[in-house]
Amino acid sequence: MLSLLNQIEFWWWWSLGLGLLVLEMLVPGTFFLWLAIAAGVVGLLILLAPDIAWQTQFLVFAVLSVGAIAVFRLWLGRHPTESDDDLLNRRGVQHIGETVLVETTFRGGQGRVKLGDSSWQARSSDGSDFAAGVRARVTDVNGATLTVEAL
Repeated sequence: MLSLLNQIEFWWWWSLGLGLLVLEMLVPGTFFLWLAIAAGVVGLLILLAPDIAWQTQFLVFAVLSVGAIAVFRLWLGRHPTESDDDLLNRRGVQHIGETVLVETTFRGGQGRVKLGDSSWQARSSDGSDFAAGVRARVTDVNGATLTVEAL
């Protein structure tokens, strides 16, 4: 095993970097990109100075990987990604103010409502019970549960 580690050449690191780039395309996020860049830099270092020990190569790879990820996370925290639709990943919040039809009778302030072509778990805002067929308005959302009030 040690003889194999002593024979690491620059193209091994570049192959690892290429594999990590392929993985980056298959997996969402930008985690493997930074590992791929670190592998490419280590490969470049080995190309320029082929006598670097394998332990040093792995150490440089680890430091560059952690450093690149940390710097990117810092940068991303200061420059958050903006979206055209602020409610894009909060589907329920988009329905606040809409009228719904009570699908199952509320018991203990809990039941189901029909909104469009979907059935949602719901609770009443004041804990009251509603009969099936009554119309209500969405006032809040908690996860996948709508909070409704009688019209």
